[in-house]
Amino acid sequence: MKLKEGELAALQALIFDVDGTMAETEEAHREAFNQTFKEMGLPWHWGQPLYKALLEITGGKERIRHYISHYHPTHAKRLLKGNWVKTLHKRKTARYVEMARSGEIALRPGVARLIDEARAKGIRLAIATTTNIAPLTALFEGTLGREAMGWFEAIAAGDMAQNKKPAPDLYQMALTKLGLPPQACLALEDSRNGILSATAAGLATVITKSTYTQDQTFPEAIAVLDNLGEPHLPFRPLDGFQAEPSHVTIDLLRQWHAAAASHWRNPPNREPQAPPSP
Repeated sequence: MKLKEGELAALQALIFDVDGTMAETEEAHREAFNQTFKEMGLPWHWGQPLYKALLEITGGKERIRHYISHYHPTHAKRLLKGNWVKTLHKRKTARYVEMARSGEIALRPGVARLIDEARAKGIRLAIATTTNIAPLTALFEGTLGREAMGWFEAIAAGDMAQNKKPAPDLYQMALTKLGLPPQACLALEDSRNGILSATAAGLATVITKSTYTQDQTFPEAIAVLDNLGEPHLPFRPLDGFQAEPSHVTIDLLRQWHAAAASHWRNPPNREPQAPPSP
């Protein structure tokens, strides 16, 4: 799909991040790491402050390598050679999958409701996440049900892309699979790396801050909320557009998307210009 000069695209798809956005998974990941360290006889424990710092590195294997290089440099040569990191990460992933599949991890407020509404209103769905397919499938099995994987037309996950967030690769892959330009889509994220990835791919982005991103700032976001909200559990706007509704709906996202697109096309003190072709 190619936009004509000056044309604004209507919202056609939502692209979800997973960890922190769809569910508060990071504590489960941290617990799975610590259990794996113990099982492998390693004297390591990732507390919350340390894990928060490590989350600046996207990707589990990359996070392990960074930790070894910076916190155990004398052992780096031995631990970083061969497949040792991959083996550790594989065991950690298996533990996380057990936790997710058993229903130990809940979706954040409004996520299931918004997905249902999108499907009912013909808004297409996609995923752009640094997590791999197995943890993603397990999360859906423990929350939305096994069939949920089929609801998402495009899934860009984990090692599918050469570069993880904040690089735009995963979002660009999702857009390619959808066959849509970024102007027709909206990203839902929770982290600084996530919004940098999404905006680098040309996507307007809504942020729902998660446990580990409370002190991060998001000047690029079209809205920053504490969560998507439910009729009985109103969201709290933190920045960006203000809203009367108690919960994020497709109609509200359409309003935000249109307002952001119009502002982006005709920013203050600049001559109007057409958005770039995809």
